[in-house]
Amino acid sequence: MTASFRFPRFFVTSPAPCPYLPGREERKVFTELSGPNAAELNDALGRIGFRRSQSVAYRPSCAGCSACVSVRVRTTEFVPNASQRKLIRRSADLDVAACKPWASDEQFQLLSRYLAHRHPTGGMAGMDEQDYADMVEHSPVNTLIVEYREPARDGRPGRLIGACLTDQQADGLSMIYSFFDPDLPTRPGLGNLIILDHILRAARAGLPYVYLGYWVKGAERMAYKTRYQPLEALGPRGWALMEDEGEAASAEQIA
Repeated sequence: MTASFRFPRFFVTSPAPCPYLPGREERKVFTELSGPNAAELNDALGRIGFRRSQSVAYRPSCAGCSACVSVRVRTTEFVPNASQRKLIRRSADLDVAACKPWASDEQFQLLSRYLAHRHPTGGMAGMDEQDYADMVEHSPVNTLIVEYREPARDGRPGRLIGACLTDQQADGLSMIYSFFDPDLPTRPGLGNLIILDHILRAARAGLPYVYLGYWVKGAERMAYKTRYQPLEALGPRGWALMEDEGEAASAEQIA
């Protein structure tokens, strides 16, 4: 009898400069997501700290370093604080829609402005239209792109000011990549709003978690993830509540 499920084969990348901690190197372990069981495999790997990029699931596998800690928000217990409630109220006029994962020129232009302003030397800085289309459209799992637009005028859709490529997993939403207009003084906090919207969206759908990817102690660009509580961190004993950066550091040290 032919088995209906084949155990995935895993590979390890060559060392490369760490994008988060200067002077360190990163390696990743990865496997292909393909075939009729791709969604189930992605769900299982997501629960043990893997992330998806197109048709590949990966996680850090760095020699002598375990600084990258997977984190996820408990959506049903999340209560926005005063500043988060203010941001939600201030943004209530936006048109938000979950769309099929099709790349558009409008999305790509927004991404290009975001990368040029926020990550001009990052690994995605040289992305062209085809690269972006591959990122959005080449997904073997249940993926959507959530768009955030200014209010419609004269029957026309409002300007796109934010977007997030998102996977719906069995136990939550996994935010693959979000981007937004970096030069919009009338709409501060767009990045935070996108996360808040995903938390509330998941809670309404009965999904217990929003996966935020990796938190890295000492990496300032990752510090924002601790604003969303209750937050869980993945350690060697499984997922555990992380109340502050001190607990995340403990999870890192024993991982």
